[in-house]
Amino acid sequence: MTQQEFDAKYPLIIGWIHQTLAAHAPMARTVASLGFRRLPKYFSSELLAYAKVVYIEAVPVPPLTKLGLNSFADFENMQATGITYLDTFFARNEAQGHEPLHFHELVHIVQWKLLGAKLFIAAYADGLERFGYRNSPLEVMAYNAQSAFENSQQPFDVEILVKNELKIS
Repeated sequence: MTQQEFDAKYPLIIGWIHQTLAAHAPMARTVASLGFRRLPKYFSSELLAYAKVVYIEAVPVPPLTKLGLNSFADFENMQATGITYLDTFFARNEAQGHEPLHFHELVHIVQWKLLGAKLFIAAYADGLERFGYRNSPLEVMAYNAQSAFENSQQPFDVEILVKNELKIS
């Protein structure tokens, strides 16, 4: 996707995101309220109070092909277990209590927060287009951090990790 195409589609995508978040706001719960045992060792209490989750039957995905972005059809049809927009992630009902999924989506919330909406969406779209979902850089970062979380009891500061990997000073 060219910069010009992105600039034309961005307002439609961010508009859809804001509309979706507003429609589901009554169901949103802070991650801090969920009582996970390990997440507070990896994320600040401020981030856990800022981040929200909505449990849902199927996670909402922007209608990218209807917007003319046919190269994202695979992503749109993926049937994901979780997806993050700004400060909120959506997780399928069966993922309640699954701490690694919550960890993964919190990594994305940190990415959104550090990059801002426009840069996050641009980077995510570029990664999908060039590498596919699983090998896109923002997903690789989240999956690698999740793997470290799952396979080690040694806590680390995820916000600093993401900031360093994004090369933000």
